[in-house]
Amino acid sequence: MANPSLVKVSAECPHCGFKQMEYAAAKSSICRQCGRSFLPFAPKPGLKLRTREEAPPPESSSILGRFEDFWKRQRSSVIECFDCKRKQQVSGAATSTICPSCSAHIDLRDYKITSGFSRSIRTRGDVHLTGKGDLASSSIVCRSALIEGRLRGNLHCDDTATINFSGKIPGRISARHVMVDRKADIHCFRRIRAESVEIKGRMSGEIVAQTVTVERKATLEGDVTARAITVEKGGMFSGQLVIGQVGLTQGELLQEQKASVASAPASNFPETAPRPLPAT
Repeated sequence: MANPSLVKVSAECPHCGFKQMEYAAAKSSICRQCGRSFLPFAPKPGLKLRTREEAPPPESSSILGRFEDFWKRQRSSVIECFDCKRKQQVSGAATSTICPSCSAHIDLRDYKITSGFSRSIRTRGDVHLTGKGDLASSSIVCRSALIEGRLRGNLHCDDTATINFSGKIPGRISARHVMVDRKADIHCFRRIRAESVEIKGRMSGEIVAQTVTVERKATLEGDVTARAITVEKGGMFSGQLVIGQVGLTQGELLQEQKASVASAPASNFPETAPRPLPAT
């Protein structure tokens, strides 16, 4: 017979309402959602705050809004675990899930930052940093991101990172696709890595990508390492350009070029013997 103290039961965080599995003999625990400590099986207080998931939909919602909500609940998506990379299918209405392989918590919520925010974000949802937002997290991992405010951390997107912001970005940006909007005017202190980069506004910084496109009336200043670059009529690009292997930096490419020049093969033409002078 199994030890009763080793049996896991569901425990709810009193701070954020997140439910997680804990041992029946546990005296304290840490919430995997908000990171705050709590007593798993303490008596619940009489007053309980209503969480966002429990809020009823507004009565005055339009028919289009109800249809979009219904469609979101019906569709499903495939997400990947952050730790073991196991893929699973989840409902579109889910806000979190547990990996069936390693039991790690996976956040599925969308984040909208409208003020100062300094906590790290790791979600399979989207992140929207509004114009009044200030995101100072050291690490932001999400599916897609729309940057309209101040970003002071490293951003990684599985899909698309759209930048519609004017100012300096000190952190790294990596995504499958990076788009700098027409109204954007950014200066990136660190390298941008992506499969494709599309410049519609103004940007200065270093880019490492498969393809780079500078559209009409757009400006790109900096070093670019890519397999292909396209500058449309009316666009401007100034800086150093390396067309070749994306995995190599410019310094490594220059070193290889110097080595190849130093080890140039000798001439293949045979040396001709000196001819004797004609007799006089």
